[in-house]
Amino acid sequence: MNAINNAVHRLHEDELKLLAQLRAARRQRVKVHEAVPSFGERVSDGVAAMVGSWTFIIIQSVLLILWMAANVTAYIQQWDPYPFILLNLVLSFQAAYAAPIIMMSQNRQAAIDRTEAKHDYDINIKAELEIELLHQKIDLLRETEIQQLTQVIQDLSDRLAAREAPVAST
Repeated sequence: MNAINNAVHRLHEDELKLLAQLRAARRQRVKVHEAVPSFGERVSDGVAAMVGSWTFIIIQSVLLILWMAANVTAYIQQWDPYPFILLNLVLSFQAAYAAPIIMMSQNRQAAIDRTEAKHDYDINIKAELEIELLHQKIDLLRETEIQQLTQVIQDLSDRLAAREAPVAST
């Protein structure tokens, strides 16, 4: 067992420190996406989910068609006649507010993705170090087993030589 513990020391001290840190970090990890999102984060996620859906596109397309149809066919009360300047203003206003809100949601998701990528990287490093430790322990066990087998063979050879020696002298 002491020989196996010596195999652990074959890893560099830096690797052992890193392995200890990764083991400790696993116990203390608090993921960003598990934290309760703020009101603004919930709003931006909701807006991004809504604006990025087929339901929104279909509803907006229907409303735009109705807006244009109502203004083209209305003979008396055209609130936005043909080049639809008011419609352009409304769509620009919508885009001016939707874009930064969607960017906030994307930035939040990017931060979550970065945290998860760092976590995955740490897990991969830890797994690599753990595998290296296992390789070293297996190599040490093989060396110990080979030494023991060599010793057994040597003992058997000595016994056999000892038995043959008296037979040769008679």
